[in-house]
Amino acid sequence: MNENIEEQKKGKYVLIRDGEGNELGGLFYKPLPCFGFGIGWLSFLLGFFFPFAWYFATFLYLTNYYRRDPRERSGLAASAIAALIFTVALLITVLVLLFSGR
Repeated sequence: MNENIEEQKKGKYVLIRDGEGNELGGLFYKPLPCFGFGIGWLSFLLGFFFPFAWYFATFLYLTNYYRRDPRERSGLAASAIAALIFTVALLITVLVLLFSGR
């Protein structure tokens, strides 16, 4: 322990370890699936061409899929928001077409 303090005083970087001596963050060394984007962000991008991808990611978000890997949460949330916006826009479009009188 004293060695680490001396190295810090010299301005050197010290490896952070937990109580058992294992490196922290080993769980997230594995890259995200889907070309490194993660399922959420890939679904978000694909949703602009295939909106069903947004609904798939929304289902994963609502079933707490991000608990497996918290890095997925932001992409899944973005897809859920996109699905909501798309649904509202589609609903408004259908209502306007139905009640337009033609």
